[in-house]
Amino acid sequence: MTHFAIITGAFYCALAIAAGAFGAHGLSSRLDAQALDLWETAARYLMYAGFGLLAVGILDELWHERLLTAAAWSLALGGLIFSGTVFALALGGPRILGAVTPVGGLLLIAGFLAFAWTAIARHLEG
Repeated sequence: MTHFAIITGAFYCALAIAAGAFGAHGLSSRLDAQALDLWETAARYLMYAGFGLLAVGILDELWHERLLTAAAWSLALGGLIFSGTVFALALGGPRILGAVTPVGGLLLIAGFLAFAWTAIARHLEG
């Protein structure tokens, strides 16, 4: 799981930077302010998921905790679903995608909570 989390996290970070730059330079004349704001939100949350995955992958190398696997999958899927649907909405995708977006958000929250729980449990163990 360590390699999956680190590779996916690094990829998400790179993609978030590219998407942010594309939004600022390639889409600024094509999208209205609200769509550009959505694009920026999608890029930012993809970066959050990427940073989380990097941290999970690095700590999994040290701790080898099963809950970190759940955290990695939640962050990976959450980042993909949340940012993917918001990117699509920014580009004029079907509004029904807005009903799927919260699933990605909940997965991101669950991933960070699983990460936190693992850290708390390790701390309490001594």
